Amino acid sequence: MNAPFVCLGTAKAIRVDLDAPRKVLLVFHREESQYGAVGQWLLNNGFELDIRLPRFGDALPETMEEHAGAIIFGGPMSANDPDDFIRSEIDWISVPLRENKPYFGICLGGQMLAKQLGASVAPHPDDLIEVGYYQIRPAAEDDAITMPRTVYQWHTEGFELASGAKLLAVGENFRNQAFRYGGAAYGVQFHPEMTLAMIHRWTTRAAHRFGAPGARPRHEHIMAHTSHGPGLRRWLDGFMKSWLASAAVS
Repeated sequence: MNAPFVCLGTAKAIRVDLDAPRKVLLVFHREESQYGAVGQWLLNNGFELDIRLPRFGDALPETMEEHAGAIIFGGPMSANDPDDFIRSEIDWISVPLRENKPYFGICLGGQMLAKQLGASVAPHPDDLIEVGYYQIRPAAEDDAITMPRTVYQWHTEGFELASGAKLLAVGENFRNQAFRYGGAAYGVQFHPEMTLAMIHRWTTRAAHRFGAPGARPRHEHIMAHTSHGPGLRRWLDGFMKSWLASAAVS
């Protein structure tokens, strides 16, 4: 029998039943997408990765009975796009919500959660974007999750706060940065999965973004990751443990 692990460094210790399902659903939107630090954490902690790309025909499960949680990652598309796979992913989020299974939406995945809950997703009214490292600050106390203070961003749209959701972190240009809905669903605007290799790749392939208002220059991405990357990895370790335990304690 697997022994439970204990998550420390939050408001209270959380025990996780490691005899629960050990498979986590990861949803990507491009064939070249990478799971980065998030997937590395899951693999290092004994989880199986169930990677699916609905955009390219992969079906999503009708129930979360065989999964410990679900993560929808980001992508260059919008949660407002009319594509069938966008609409189907937003609709599918009702499955983990209904079954009280941990859901984690990153950037586009967080915007999809907001849309599923009835909130709007839109560009900044002044056409600002966030590309690079930015400071955020806590918006409320949470009994399990403490938000980081400096995070990596790559987005042109932001989400409004849905009715019944709890705002956890705010930023200067895009106010809503992280929220929780119920006890097990989290949406964040930032990218906790980033590694230095991913930053090099993104800043090379999408260098055209640097000319937009609000974007940080490329050299700042790399320098800031040296300073803030290790702290974000520590935050991610605590978050993942608490998030995967959230359904059991909600």
